[in-house]
Amino acid sequence: MAQSRQAIQSRIRSVESTRKITRVMQLIASTELTKQRRRMEENREYANGLEDLLAFAVRSSADDSIYLRENKEKPNFVIVFTSDMGLCGAYNANIFRMLDTHSKDDIVMIGTNGCTWAKANHKVLHKGIENMNLDNAYEIISKLLNDALKRFENGEIGKIQVLYTHFKNVLTYIPTLETVLPVQKQEIKEEVQEGAKQLTDYEPDQDEMLAQIIPMAVKSAIYARFLESKTSEQASRRMAMEAATDNADELHDELMLAYNQARQAAITNEIIDIVGGANALS
Repeated sequence: MAQSRQAIQSRIRSVESTRKITRVMQLIASTELTKQRRRMEENREYANGLEDLLAFAVRSSADDSIYLRENKEKPNFVIVFTSDMGLCGAYNANIFRMLDTHSKDDIVMIGTNGCTWAKANHKVLHKGIENMNLDNAYEIISKLLNDALKRFENGEIGKIQVLYTHFKNVLTYIPTLETVLPVQKQEIKEEVQEGAKQLTDYEPDQDEMLAQIIPMAVKSAIYARFLESKTSEQASRRMAMEAATDNADELHDELMLAYNQARQAAITNEIIDIVGGANALS
């Protein structure tokens, strides 16, 4: 029984140590979530404004614009955002499940976990990028999309898409596949459509304006999705660490109950031995 109590004590110490780690990681994730959410919201107004400008420009253009046409015979260019770090629950697994239907597309995997998963599952990537952070994210995204836009304009790819995790709130984050190009006219906001119906003069001309707006708007949209993914990652990590801390608390309580039962049993046995010895001497 003494050995059993020692084993339980050892497990209790292990659980307490683990709980301290998960609790600290939960607090760190909460802090990072607050910072990341603020960055995402600060960028949202600019990104939405550019998307509305793009919608207006494309809506007022001719229906045969290359930015409205999809080449269904060509592969799609899909940018996928995953995490560089682990311990974030099902954040990456939900993205990976959506990738099974895109085996024939040109996939750009961003994130160490995504690159590792692709290698382990023998997935052929167009490109893999690891350790992309806020300092170099826009530069990397800009270079990627310069190449993707040229290929789209040349008819080498059918769509430019982004697979990311949409941040709805701190408890809900949804894997989402979004098409950036071609622009879908039916998805343009009503107020933008009304504005596009008005007489508009372009300087120097409409094609030149589109050539300038398209790269800006597409890069801004992808960068905004990157910020949403990072916010969702921190929210998922916070939830995972909170759940781990709660599980450690429950396990600690169970072990303490088992330890007290074993201790009480040992005390009872000692009393029985003492009483039995006393009776024998009598």
